[in-house]
Amino acid sequence: QVQLVESGGGLVQAGDSLRLSCAASGGTFISYAMGWFRQTPGKEREFVAAITWSGISTNYADSVKERFTTSRDNFKSTVYLQMNSLKPEDTAVYYCAASSARTRLGSRKDEYRYWGQGTQVTVSS
Repeated sequence: QVQLVESGGGLVQAGDSLRLSCAASGGTFISYAMGWFRQTPGKEREFVAAITWSGISTNYADSVKERFTTSRDNFKSTVYLQMNSLKPEDTAVYYCAASSARTRLGSRKDEYRYWGQGTQVTVSS
């Protein structure tokens, strides 16, 4: 059983940057690919970014490409989401998730088995 805890969310202004962290425990971190998703009220949870177990390969939603970067520190069992040039439409609860298909860059929710509780990111205009 893997436990995931996100942190780093908050209220920022448009154009600002924010870095989210997701700390994993209870499992072997390198066994998992990691993903980031986000959700706003009344909408489906949507894919943001994914990273394979080694950190070599990443994938991003078109809406965040060139602005967001995901990385991981396998020694610290932590995955990060660096968010730059934030826009009001980036406002959402952000979730990290773990997938046992560690070499895949999954973009579907059902590819991920473990989920964090989420952290709120609010971008004001």
